[in-house]
Amino acid sequence: MSGSPASQKSTSLGFGIVGVGMIADFHAQAIAHTHGGQLRGVATRNLENAQAFARKHTVPFATTRVEELVARPEIDVVCITTPSGAHLEPALAAVRAGKHVVVEKPIEITTERADELLRAADAAGVKVSPIFQARFTEGARTIKAAIEAGRFGRLVLASAYVKWHRSKEYYTGWKGTLKLDGGGALINQAIHAIDLLQWFAGLPAEVFSWNTRAVHTGIEGEDTAVAALRYPNGALGTIEATTAVKPGWARRIELAGEKGSAILDGDHISRWDFVDALPGDEAIRNAKDLAELGSGASVPNAISFEGHRRQIQDLIDAVRENRPVAIDGHEARKAVALIRGLYASAQRGAPVKL
Repeated sequence: MSGSPASQKSTSLGFGIVGVGMIADFHAQAIAHTHGGQLRGVATRNLENAQAFARKHTVPFATTRVEELVARPEIDVVCITTPSGAHLEPALAAVRAGKHVVVEKPIEITTERADELLRAADAAGVKVSPIFQARFTEGARTIKAAIEAGRFGRLVLASAYVKWHRSKEYYTGWKGTLKLDGGGALINQAIHAIDLLQWFAGLPAEVFSWNTRAVHTGIEGEDTAVAALRYPNGALGTIEATTAVKPGWARRIELAGEKGSAILDGDHISRWDFVDALPGDEAIRNAKDLAELGSGASVPNAISFEGHRRQIQDLIDAVRENRPVAIDGHEARKAVALIRGLYASAQRGAPVKL
């Protein structure tokens, strides 16, 4: 990586972006609003697209070659915003050049491809920060802290619900394909809720899933899925995911335990009820994150770049402070492993042990 940790404390970390689809704009805006980050290069296969993105975000360098981008000494971190099933190759190029990597969700579409990236990053000693910005909201962090404090007691039910809408036009490109999206509603739209669920409750021991194409019958992946979960401690749960309904609601996480229960609607805690009340509970019930990240429930780009900013800022701070990032690649792999288990169950028509 260019520059020593000591020198980086007084200079900005240089960022490059690979891929200029919709989500790349959010990365560019997020980087521009960090303390200590600066976007210095972009790469994509079409030079006109690269140059247009560079003009829009005042980026000094644009290229069609990933290798040329990652070789530049002024770039310390590379954001991978290519289609999901094309994350590995540019990420490997960045890692081998000694750069830290920010990877859009999912980290990759199979655990095998994720593992190849993680092995390379571990060997190179660089950081991998896969985007799961929902973990950076006050609501999610409040629930996580309550779980760690034992306020729920034994979890009884832990479930996630993602009832979203996507238009027919949304699926005219790579979305919904097995090669580049890895599937459908589960691995693309529901993955944030699935990551939160496993962050809160842990990975299930066993899953049983059913998938279908209820409305978007022309895609390869599923537009609707339902799964039953059994956790190692005996708790049960469900996952519902779809892109086939209108109007589309914010994702919902429900946690129910012997001593209390909570509901996370989008980024906001809508229910917070515990047998043993604490002085701060009323404030939690009445709170709302002022920088709520928005919901892509009805429109994919109806989100804020604030979540990306928080996570990218964490990476910047982690590099400067020589500490781990809040969410590393091994942690992000868990959501992929769970989703691949759901897909395997649906294909076999039988439970799958994780």
